[in-house]
Amino acid sequence: MELELILALGMFLCAILALLAGYPVALTLGGVALIFGLIGVEMGLIPLPILRNLPSRILGSMENQVLIAVPLFVLMGVILERSKVADDLLHTASRLLARVRGGLGYAVVIVGALLAASTGIVGATVITMTLIALPTMLKQGYDPKLATGTIAASGTLGQIIPPSIVLILLADAVSNANQSAAMRSGGGAGVVSVGDLFAGALIPGLMLVGLYLLYLVVTAILRPSASPAIELDEDTEPLSIGEIARSLGAPLLLIIAVLGSILGGLASPTEASAIGAGGALLLAGLRLAPEHGRPGDLGSIWAAFASVLILGVLANLMDLRINRESIPAGDYIGIGIAGFATLAFLGGLLSAARVLIRAQQLNNALRSGVQITSMVFLILIGASLFALVFRAYGGDHYVEALLTSIPGGLWGALAITMLVMFVLGFFLDFIEIVFVVVPIVAPPLIILGADPVWLAILMALNLQTSFLTPPFGFALFYLRGAAPEGVETMDIWRGAIPFIGLQLIMIAMVAVIPALATWLPTFVR
Repeated sequence: MELELILALGMFLCAILALLAGYPVALTLGGVALIFGLIGVEMGLIPLPILRNLPSRILGSMENQVLIAVPLFVLMGVILERSKVADDLLHTASRLLARVRGGLGYAVVIVGALLAASTGIVGATVITMTLIALPTMLKQGYDPKLATGTIAASGTLGQIIPPSIVLILLADAVSNANQSAAMRSGGGAGVVSVGDLFAGALIPGLMLVGLYLLYLVVTAILRPSASPAIELDEDTEPLSIGEIARSLGAPLLLIIAVLGSILGGLASPTEASAIGAGGALLLAGLRLAPEHGRPGDLGSIWAAFASVLILGVLANLMDLRINRESIPAGDYIGIGIAGFATLAFLGGLLSAARVLIRAQQLNNALRSGVQITSMVFLILIGASLFALVFRAYGGDHYVEALLTSIPGGLWGALAITMLVMFVLGFFLDFIEIVFVVVPIVAPPLIILGADPVWLAILMALNLQTSFLTPPFGFALFYLRGAAPEGVETMDIWRGAIPFIGLQLIMIAMVAVIPALATWLPTFVR
């Protein structure tokens, strides 16, 4: 028993050390697991058939309907980022709030929230806002600490505001952990869906945005020189209603369509991710068509948007199923109109794709999406082998015994777990933590009484905070790499500290008031 404990602990430590040394994550997890698995087989501690279960585990992951949403949401975010929709959002919001003291800071937070809900890619959001907003903020006299802290904190909102890749992966990990906890405790296991975590994260995410804005308001009042109003050129034309609707309204409608379809029970997260990817393609085509389109492309894209409205109305007013014994004449007409609307929608998608091809953006977006998705699933395969061998040594039982023996019960175990995840977040990406750490620590915490949705939201907020914490926060690295000359690293670190405090306040609020994370999932379920 002691030898198995030593090997399980050594396996985990070797993986962490190899990751800190810079070795590829997926190969590290799979390689360390394979080495320790063969050691266990040779020593008679692990039956060989256990290792032969890996292909079936990989096949099970391939058949997981939840994970299908990952590549589609990634593609949605990449297309919006590549097509300059994010640039338009920031420019429009900053001009709308230009004459308000601290207005550019408010614009950065609001656009960060919108980009979080439409892209969910932290690195892309931070870099985009750093390149566009930071030079303007510094030119207008903003305190460098306030400017960099606002941008870094707003960029990390993609970790918590749905639809977030973190929440999708957490949903799968926590759902499996909930089932594992039920089997160990002998109770029943409720289903933890992606929709539950999207709903659970919505209120804390919006409250966090509110805390950011409140901090900027207080700063503008107490230190007006740190966040002055923007001075626009006299020849700058005011924004038109069309520009505002196109830059702010269109992405907002896409977000409402994706989240509304999930929370309203109209579509599963996988189906909603397809809506998001298709909508992002249409928005990108609409944005780039004036420069790279041909006659008819713009009209075709607008026709696709109209067809979506028509299909929505028909689906609510009529029964469009064709596999019925008897179909009334009115429904035949509705089915025919729906067929033409579907063709119009497909035509709009093709026109938008042609526009992106002419703009030389479609291949780049698809390549980037494939790279990110491949990385996620390759890590998943390596983590599956790691978890298989770790459990074969009984590592999960040792972790459960350790957490349940900590003084304070659930709260003591939760505090230690959150601290460990916070520190690991300095060095590891959220994907490794979700795939490796969460399956190990979540079942004991659930057995101790933690609500799975509440636990997942706390973990997501914790990972978001570690992304922002100096000296190793990933968001700070992204910002440092894209910041103009003259911005000091210490300014970036000091600027992040107030926002870290706000995130810790949010974590404490969710911990003390679980209903912030659990009420909405129960309401929309």
